[in-house]
Amino acid sequence: MTTEPLCELTALEMRSLLDSGEVSARELLAAHLERIGQVNPELNAIVTLIPEIAYEKALEADEAQTRGEKLGLLHGLPIAHKDLVDTAGVLTTLGSPIYQDRVPDQDDLIVERIRDAGAIMIGKTNTPEFGAGSQTFNEVFGVTSNPYDTSKTCGGSSGGAAVALAARMLPIADGSDLGGSLRNPASFCNVIGFRPSGGRVPTVPSSNLWMPMATKGPMARTVSDIALFMQAIAGPHQLAPSSNVESPEIFAGSLERNFSGTRVAWSPDLGGLPVDPAVRAALASVPDRLSDLGCEVIESWPDLSDAPEIFQTLRAEMFAHSYAALLETHRDQLKQTVIWNAEKGLAMSMRDHGEACFKQAQMFAELQSFMADIDFLACPVTQIPPFSKDVEYIKEIEGVRFDTYIDWMRSCSDITTTTHPAISVPAGFTPEGLPVGLQIVGRSRDDRSVLELAYAFEQATGVGQRRPPLLDG
Repeated sequence: MTTEPLCELTALEMRSLLDSGEVSARELLAAHLERIGQVNPELNAIVTLIPEIAYEKALEADEAQTRGEKLGLLHGLPIAHKDLVDTAGVLTTLGSPIYQDRVPDQDDLIVERIRDAGAIMIGKTNTPEFGAGSQTFNEVFGVTSNPYDTSKTCGGSSGGAAVALAARMLPIADGSDLGGSLRNPASFCNVIGFRPSGGRVPTVPSSNLWMPMATKGPMARTVSDIALFMQAIAGPHQLAPSSNVESPEIFAGSLERNFSGTRVAWSPDLGGLPVDPAVRAALASVPDRLSDLGCEVIESWPDLSDAPEIFQTLRAEMFAHSYAALLETHRDQLKQTVIWNAEKGLAMSMRDHGEACFKQAQMFAELQSFMADIDFLACPVTQIPPFSKDVEYIKEIEGVRFDTYIDWMRSCSDITTTTHPAISVPAGFTPEGLPVGLQIVGRSRDDRSVLELAYAFEQATGVGQRRPPLLDG
């Protein structure tokens, strides 16, 4: 078994080889470290690498298998964690020069669960400063490039994770999503990013127990690998009162399903948002593809007009809570968008917060009513294809000017405010060879169904099998 075939396999295929003993955890690790050495210098996706520690863990995994011990769901699979999550004993910078030497002494819950499931941590993936924005760059590690065109951005904030997956440096990667940070980079890099329902993957530790807009989640190259990953990271936790009590076993088993009669509301512009013509063209065949699966496709969209105000208000509150102290002590080391977002939150009143919460509850109820006889929403993940990595954020689409650095991400952030599960699945390419993803949104808490439709679409189209040209160079 050579390096090339090993790194090209899906996580499920790798697990099968590991289970049978055809490949050891050490061999799998060596193959991925070799791939990292080949392509990461040009892409800058994995920014902290711990090969010695990883090798020790892989050896322990192989020895445990030799002793006949029960193997975890993710046994032997290499993984790198987003540089926003704490990893005990391993550098965790949050993409900020303030924390460029920070080494936590405890793991976040998602890291703990992934480790307990048998995965082998090999390092950390790049993210924008504090995960702010959908363009992965920071003053600590620099910019991460898109493997389909290294002059373009990979999106963010889980950009390093998406690139590592697309370039076959990892079979699975974790991420997080507030305004689209699992979905945007997945769309830009032709991989899968799944934003679960709020609480499905609990965030521990957390300073806000009742904030389902921000969530952790999985990324991979196939929907089946996402389902495997969800079995390891989903499930309730005693320190997360809003976590979902449903067993992660709901993600086990085949994702095949008959979609005859399933009703899908499709909107090429999410009810009137500006969308670049290249995105529209790349997704033009989506209704026909869904119809071929047996779905009844209806061009319609729920009223999410309050979503921007809700999202901006609650996001600003989070930034004020998290970074107000840094404004006082390290203002000169914060990027301007973080300063703006935190100051916006500090300037808000309790009434602003209360109104946003009230409107969010109303919008959730309206969407639930809309989806009473609609099974899924389908729409673009992003409003524009991957853009130059020298551009910090998009200021205009189709002649529509944006006021803030996150307005161009409404195709994801509007969905965020509803807390419904949403996935980005590869759906097409622009004439320039840039990936474009389809966003599938399910009913509240119906996470498995979202994976089932995404799987059917993935199998029917095969778009996700298109590799970055960089791997063939």
